[in-house]
Amino acid sequence: MKKGKSVAVTAENTSGTRLGKDIRLSGPLYLMLLPALVYFVIFHIIPIANMSMAFQDFRIMGNSPWVGLKHFKLLFSSPNFYGVMRNTVIISAMKIFLFFPIPIIFALLVNELRTVITRKFVQAVAYLPHFLSWVIIAGVWIEFLSPQTGGANRLRELVGLPAIDYMTSKQHIRWVLFFSETWRSFGWDSIIYLAALMRISPSLYESANMDGAGVFAKMRYITLPELVPTMVTVFILNLGFFLNAGFDQVFNMMNDSVISVIDILDTFVYRIGLVNMQYSFSTAASLFKGVIGLVLIMSTHFTAKKVTGKGLW
Repeated sequence: MKKGKSVAVTAENTSGTRLGKDIRLSGPLYLMLLPALVYFVIFHIIPIANMSMAFQDFRIMGNSPWVGLKHFKLLFSSPNFYGVMRNTVIISAMKIFLFFPIPIIFALLVNELRTVITRKFVQAVAYLPHFLSWVIIAGVWIEFLSPQTGGANRLRELVGLPAIDYMTSKQHIRWVLFFSETWRSFGWDSIIYLAALMRISPSLYESANMDGAGVFAKMRYITLPELVPTMVTVFILNLGFFLNAGFDQVFNMMNDSVISVIDILDTFVYRIGLVNMQYSFSTAASLFKGVIGLVLIMSTHFTAKKVTGKGLW
């Protein structure tokens, strides 16, 4: 019995020694990780403990009485809620399902570039918009789509078409959101697929070359099958954020002319919670969004696991 305890203590001490050594050797890396951990604790973990506000009449001063599902009933009976949900679903579906193959196609094209300098230049140009804030991007697109001086309408004039005020057009504003999101994100989102491409064994391509396979044949029978696990994982994670239609983007591009077609759940929560100070009601809407995201992640994971054998775990 003592021998067993001695072995367990020795193993524990060894594990502790390794952990301490790893922290000493990788101290700068842990320090670089610390701000991100603090961010997630403050803005993603601590708020979970305050979700009880959704079941209370929250008061800044004094006790907050428990009211059960009162705010959820108010939310689902609100005349604006279903219009907001429809906008959120449409915009999110465009950004997820239409956008999803674009980074993959871009990664495949970049992977076919044989000149290192050209590849790095193309990647740098594609990554750059990701580092711009939506305030700047909105300004760029508003100027580009201006009916008087914008480049888009100048091109329409060259082919004899009338100018369109895209930013106030209900028929076009959702596509403006989609294309501006695509311009900003496709290069950055392709990084994970480029990393997955680098893990493919060169021997597979060498064997395909010996068999006389062309570029598209190698892409179809080697590259795409190897990308399937990464594609499934990214798709499942994206569905978890299905109701996050992009607050920063919509908030900066919204105006009174198009608010009825691009007012999403996040902007609705912002107005109710911060502008009107109905904290419990806005918390109920946020909790509803989080539950839907969790359900989508779990259902998509198990479906993908059953169909393809690949999931999050």
